[in-house]
Amino acid sequence: MVENKTGPTEDYVEAFVASVENPVRRRDAQRLVELMGRVTGEPPRMWGPSIVGFGTYHYRYASGREGDMAAAGFSPRKAATTVYLMDGVDAHAALLDRLGPHAVGKGCVYVKDLDAVDLGVLEEVVHRSYATLTGDREFGRRLSGPSAQDPS
Repeated sequence: MVENKTGPTEDYVEAFVASVENPVRRRDAQRLVELMGRVTGEPPRMWGPSIVGFGTYHYRYASGREGDMAAAGFSPRKAATTVYLMDGVDAHAALLDRLGPHAVGKGCVYVKDLDAVDLGVLEEVVHRSYATLTGDREFGRRLSGPSAQDPS
């Protein structure tokens, strides 16, 4: 079996965030550490050299490959901050339409400046993705209250 390239490390999140050269990406990383920590209830942890992750989920592909990955996470890359949605961006298309300026990949949302997007929408996307990956339906209800739509 092939070992996963990205796994949790003992590196310090605070040191990583402080080392981000671009001041906008550094500021956004600090904000995302707070937002994702609050949304998931999990502490931040480095996954590989450049991903800040929260919580874990186990995946298994049809090929038989399986492993563990952060259930929510981001990386302050040079061109934009990457927010990982491991359940895929298609599951969040309606919300992402309301996010503001961003680009998407199969499982990533790229944001150049958090000040330009609706953080409430981003928070909802992250919490729905996290609830889907962790299988915690009560998690979504606890965060959103009785008036929120069920993330299923």
